Amino acid sequence: MLHQILSQAKKHPSWISLFVFTGARGTGAALYVMHLALFHPDVSWDRKNNPEPWNKLSSNDQYKLYSVNADYSQLKKEGSDF
Repeated sequence: MLHQILSQAKKHPSWISLFVFTGARGTGAALYVMHLALFHPDVSWDRKNNPEPWNKLSSNDQYKLYSVNADYSQLKKEGSDF
C-alpha cells in the first residue's frame, strides 16, 4: 500500500499535501483517543485496586485537555469528602 501511495505521489505531486494532512489528522485522532484512555478520570483500567478513580481527584486537579479560563490551582472545594 505504501508503494502505491508513493507511486501516486510521483505522478501527481499536488497530492503530497493531501497525504500529509490526512496522515496528520489520523495521527492526531489516535493521540487524542490515547490521551482519553490513559488520563481521563472516567476510565478505569484496574478494577481491583482502583475501581472508582474519579473519587481520588481533588478539586484543584486538571483533567481537561485544554482549559480556557479556569485556574485549577486556586479552586476551592465545595462539598464533603467520601
